[in-house]
Amino acid sequence: MEKLDASLAKRSHCPIATTLDVLGDKWTLLIIRDIGLFDKHKNKDFQEAEEGIPTNILANRLKELVSNGLVEKRLYQNNPPRYDYYLTDAGRGLLPVLKSMATWADEFIDGVNIPKFDG
Repeated sequence: MEKLDASLAKRSHCPIATTLDVLGDKWTLLIIRDIGLFDKHKNKDFQEAEEGIPTNILANRLKELVSNGLVEKRLYQNNPPRYDYYLTDAGRGLLPVLKSMATWADEFIDGVNIPKFDG
């Protein structure tokens, strides 16, 4: 399995700090969730999510996810260019973490609705 670039460690080489440097904003894990757990791949699919990500932030996060090696984009239309987004091995490696987060929230936060996940 190919590892991601060491330059992603911005503050220190602590694995938790580095992970937060890559994933620590409020949108990145939701995009990974949508691709990996809910089989969403198109820009419009992400925009339709309940959380309402602004289009400029979505474009920025998708670009960062591709640059960081967590997501790959695949051209599906030439004019204008449009892309589908898929998790890389590194991105798929986050799915058990997301499922654990959902389970934790279901156990400890009142009113959370844990979804049914694919796979």
